[in-house]
Amino acid sequence: MTKTVGVIGGMGPAATVDFFAKLLAATPAERDQDHLRILIDNNPRVPDRNAAIAGRGPSPGPQLAHSARGLQQAGADVIVIACNTAHAFADEIEAAITIPLMSMIDATADAAMARKPARVGVLAADGCRRAGLYQHAFQARGVEPLFLADELQLDFMQLLYRIKAGDTGDATRLRMEQLATGLNARGAEAVIAACTEVPLVLSGDALAIPLISSTDALVERVIAFAIKG
Repeated sequence: MTKTVGVIGGMGPAATVDFFAKLLAATPAERDQDHLRILIDNNPRVPDRNAAIAGRGPSPGPQLAHSARGLQQAGADVIVIACNTAHAFADEIEAAITIPLMSMIDATADAAMARKPARVGVLAADGCRRAGLYQHAFQARGVEPLFLADELQLDFMQLLYRIKAGDTGDATRLRMEQLATGLNARGAEAVIAACTEVPLVLSGDALAIPLISSTDALVERVIAFAIKG
């Protein structure tokens, strides 16, 4: 039997929709009944993760833990989070549940390792960077992570909030491509879309090197766990 997947979403809502749509598309199904049972708590009221990690706002930990607990009570066999930065609060979430929390960070780092890179460029939000999520993941795998320079990181954060506000137009897409290309120019052998808003505007077709989407990596791991066992 397939597993029921609980999704902590809403960070942001469009990224959660993207994850769900890609999960549906990747599921081998010929009829409704072949699809996975997916429970989604799309909660955009979760406090801003970046502000919290920077010490400028309330912690999202209690809300995330509450969502995870509710999803387990509703029948989930595994919890996933459609947000990279929220993984900084994984300990608090895991303490609230007795089922596995599947890591988007590990799924993404493992997907990148299939390319055997020595150096990867990481497009990650401020909170994700401050928490060292991808630094730890890639250093443990013997890979050097490259991040945007501070002034470009500010530009990147502005792009993320524009995407959250619904701006996925040409100018936003072009600027995201430029940031990714800049990482390639500094020696990155692959670019990690380490924020779930990034794949909403950045396609691998726009780059000369592989783009590893954290959304796609999590989808692949969920399918392997929930269907293939």
